[in-house]
Amino acid sequence: MGLEERTVVFALSGGIACYKACEAVRLLVGRDARVQVVMTAGAQQFVTPLTLQALSRNPVATDTFSLTQESEIGHIRLADTADVVVVAPATADVIGKMAAGIADDLLTTVLLATRAPVVVAPAMNVHMWEHPAVQENVARLAARGARIVGPASGSLACGYEGAGRLVEPDVLVEEILRVLAPQDLAGQHVLVTAGPTEEPIDPVRYVSNRSSGKMGYAVARVARRRGAEVTLVTGPTAVAAPPGVRLVQVGSAREMHRAAEQAFASATVLVAAAAVADYRPRRALSQKLKKSAATLALELDRNPDILRDLAARKGRRLVVGFAAETQDVAAEAKRKLREKRCDLMVANDVTAPGAGFGTDTNRVRLLDAYGLDEELPVLSKEDVAGRIVDWVAARVGGKRSRRLESGKVVRLAKRARKS
Repeated sequence: MGLEERTVVFALSGGIACYKACEAVRLLVGRDARVQVVMTAGAQQFVTPLTLQALSRNPVATDTFSLTQESEIGHIRLADTADVVVVAPATADVIGKMAAGIADDLLTTVLLATRAPVVVAPAMNVHMWEHPAVQENVARLAARGARIVGPASGSLACGYEGAGRLVEPDVLVEEILRVLAPQDLAGQHVLVTAGPTEEPIDPVRYVSNRSSGKMGYAVARVARRRGAEVTLVTGPTAVAAPPGVRLVQVGSAREMHRAAEQAFASATVLVAAAAVADYRPRRALSQKLKKSAATLALELDRNPDILRDLAARKGRRLVVGFAAETQDVAAEAKRKLREKRCDLMVANDVTAPGAGFGTDTNRVRLLDAYGLDEELPVLSKEDVAGRIVDWVAARVGGKRSRRLESGKVVRLAKRARKS
């Protein structure tokens, strides 16, 4: 999910965390945003405008009174063209000026002139961050509608430990995406299950599958981005947890069943993307099974069907299931849609190129209980998650998504080819 045709005015003030802001700019450009960088004089002491120009692929604005820039009334142009203004790092000095409405340089002038949403990512010494004046200024900005992101805690450049670190670049980019996304899932509690389960044979071996968890994590990330409260119940994965979601880590299918049941009580939407093991060893050994005979037989018991069990008592909740198949994909998906009482089934052939476990892309078919049957091209898993969330948002909003009914996926296909 990119930021095509969106303009991000990214402002750096003077702090050592400017080096992390450079990576955030690079990530935004990678999502096809048009990034216009503004730097204070202090910021230029830590990184050069040339660095940010190379990363943003645009000239860097530094001086309110530059004749070249001011020939276009630069601060007004920047303020008017911004879809979002980001201040990262935001020092105590800049936060104080923002709170007081001071406009004594290009950055603070742009902030007074813009009507775009503002994201503020503080970074400073822990004692400065904890000072009552800074806390009062931050609270004032938040009350005016600014999105405050961080700071994170940890080791600081000054040698102290505590709150004051600029949030990581990917966390900052995620918050920017959230600010720009439609909040069409506000008030919803989305429960997502993701990843594989591991069914122990002994202390060192288990039965599992090839699921990476990437698809479920993408759904959780996009749902939270669009305003939902999200609980992510996940089996073991190497995927980083999406910021802002409630993460519940489990191992086996029975553990996932219990955790999902608990979260389901307050959920309004279930997206069951986990690849739950169908069977488990009847008896898990307490000691490592030694190699002896030439063959080995394991007795397996069937695991609970989490999707079926929860959907049976869904009430007014929306339930989205996944069908990972290797043959007769459409027929199996329709059967599961009907038998498991789902509202939407997301089906895919895990043997198809660009689809399946472990990849960053997927090719799915959407089938719902209202007649939708749409096959999507190969897309990033985040774009697939966006289509699923589109469907959910249309349903909780009480209307049918024209985007889903149209079957037109030209723009998404074009984006997938570009990536």
